Amino acid sequence: MTFSRPAEDEVDRLVAAWKQERPDLDVTPLEVLSRVSRLSRHLERERRAAFASHDMESWEFDVLTALRRAGEPYELSPGALLRATLVTSGTMTNRIDRLAAAGLVTRRPDPEDRRGVLVRLTPAGMHRVDAAFADLLRRERELLAGLEQHEQQALAALLRTLLVPFDTSSDSSPS
Repeated sequence: MTFSRPAEDEVDRLVAAWKQERPDLDVTPLEVLSRVSRLSRHLERERRAAFASHDMESWEFDVLTALRRAGEPYELSPGALLRATLVTSGTMTNRIDRLAAAGLVTRRPDPEDRRGVLVRLTPAGMHRVDAAFADLLRRERELLAGLEQHEQQALAALLRTLLVPFDTSSDSSPS
């Protein structure tokens, strides 16, 4: 199988410049990680645009999708939301307050813990997050349109290999 060389990108130019200026250094990592970084910025722009088109901020999407993924009845404790979104307790309280004021979530007493509460996704919250998620997936598919399905799967596998050590170390670190 032969591959044709794709058009030169900004990273190719960056790598060539470093090879010229610092031939003593192996700049090979830039060929992968600078592209990942640049793709991350493009993805972040698309994510913000998808959320904004549904009158939503990234943090709102994070909390609402955590509740949506929880399944019926679409509720979690604030502690579970903390773990799902990796923010502080004070930040989560503020976020829940703002989402509740917007009618996207409600709070109710936790029947298992008299001192606890559960945060539940409202029908309005579900409608908003489902629409934003569908839009996000459409935009992400467009970002990946230059790759065949098998290439997307191969890239996903390679990126997983790189990410697993980071995810494993963050799972074992204290909160």
